[in-house]
Amino acid sequence: MKIVNTENSERYNWGVNSVGWHLLKSDSLSVIEEDVPPNEKEQRHYHNESQQFFYVLSGVAHIEVAGNVVEVNSGSGIHVPAQVPHQLMNNGAVNLRFLVISQPKSHGDRVNAEHEPA
Repeated sequence: MKIVNTENSERYNWGVNSVGWHLLKSDSLSVIEEDVPPNEKEQRHYHNESQQFFYVLSGVAHIEVAGNVVEVNSGSGIHVPAQVPHQLMNNGAVNLRFLVISQPKSHGDRVNAEHEPA
């Protein structure tokens, strides 16, 4: 068994200044911790197979799910089923830190959604 944290896990960058760490990266389950600075957002997308659970560790996430924007505060989470378009945003003044748990893994299962909801 190995104890994992952001110092010994695979790191990646996305967006302008956002960072993620693969805490668990297997075919059947993925656990990622991400740090997103203010005014950063990911591209709207969905996953064909993967369902995801976003759990906010600190800061406030705004997540658009199928056209509805939901505010998720620290200590709370939200489930996004497979095939549902979504977009995570940090509209706050401080960094957003959260876990995203995907089952099965979401890497390789992402489809960018071209348009914002009407």
